[in-house]
Amino acid sequence: MNVYFHTFGCKANQYDTALVRQAFADQGVVVVDDPAVADLAVVNSCTVTHESEAKLGRLVRRLARRGGRFETVVMGCAAARDGGAIAALPGVRAVVGGADPARVLEAAGFGAPRVDPVLRRFPANARGWLKIQDGCDEHCTFCATTLARGANRSRGISELVAEATALAEHHAEIVLTGIHIGTYGQDRQRGAGSGTARSLGELLEALILAVPEVRFRLSSIEATEVDDTIARLLIEVPAQLAAHLHAPLQSGANRILKRMGRHWYTAQSYRARLDWLAERLPVFGLGADIIAGFPGESDVDHRQTVMLVDALPFTYLHVFPYSERPGAAAGRLGERVRPGAIRDRARELREFGEAKARAYRARRQGQRADGVMCGRQAGKVEVLTEDYLSVYVPTDQWNGRPRFEVTVR
Repeated sequence: MNVYFHTFGCKANQYDTALVRQAFADQGVVVVDDPAVADLAVVNSCTVTHESEAKLGRLVRRLARRGGRFETVVMGCAAARDGGAIAALPGVRAVVGGADPARVLEAAGFGAPRVDPVLRRFPANARGWLKIQDGCDEHCTFCATTLARGANRSRGISELVAEATALAEHHAEIVLTGIHIGTYGQDRQRGAGSGTARSLGELLEALILAVPEVRFRLSSIEATEVDDTIARLLIEVPAQLAAHLHAPLQSGANRILKRMGRHWYTAQSYRARLDWLAERLPVFGLGADIIAGFPGESDVDHRQTVMLVDALPFTYLHVFPYSERPGAAAGRLGERVRPGAIRDRARELREFGEAKARAYRARRQGQRADGVMCGRQAGKVEVLTEDYLSVYVPTDQWNGRPRFEVTVR
């Protein structure tokens, strides 16, 4: 059987797909990159925005036009919340909420499969993902992910060290990912033994000790959850922990943060933590997620967000126009922002982000960086630096190693 895989959404979804893909390959399946030669498609869905679910529908319909006995299994977050709309799409064999490889295999027709819980290799390049936890105990009013993924569940430290060791055989960089990684270990603190990491900082120390040759990177982490241990590692061991944070902001207005249910920080505490780090890191990649046009956001609230973006040393931004998710509490708040105002605010924030990115890259121009190969295109190798810049090196100038020093250009 030939099986095609497609992933929508975040790094946690990409990890989940890789583990399911490995499970299929272990059953003797041939994994193919072209759906035209596949017998079955497995699509990992996302529920973060309305557009992500619309893209899922378009892809499934396009796959179904192949005709014949071709079928699709849909897994993931949107699948977990499906009320029948996904199941009714043409060619859908099964809808599997979540990402349990055994359940996806069974839905594809494999009976009682044995599944390796350790991801041995991440597809594609010298960077691999390691999912350290799943779920989230917070209830942001705009978010449907908690509804789809459930409560925080941290993986054991011995399991993670074993998986990192296996991934290190193939990957020069390992990205720690999950849904709310800053809360890693909190669900294990009560009754935890000496072999259990009680925080993300303790887990990082264990991973760096076990696999010192790898560069670890944090995916998305709340700014105020960067504790003193994580901060110390960022400052003292940049070869083992990349000087890069993606710290979701969502809004720079405290009134809107409160409406969003993001009670654990304010604009002031967010700025204080990142300013403190920026003063101590000579190289620092800093990104953020921002939602434009959340219900009740006034022009004053938007200006506060713009001013905070201007004040902080961001090197890129991910800006999302507000998208109402079925079942999420924000849909009941009222005070909708006009669609035109949402578009204008999102455009202004994106322009700020692009200007910040250009300015940072100009400052880094000509400097040396620690690069990890992450792709190839048009006779060049794409290299990712510790501070999350892409640098393109002609293939004939590449030394063939997955990790090497590179000049930012």
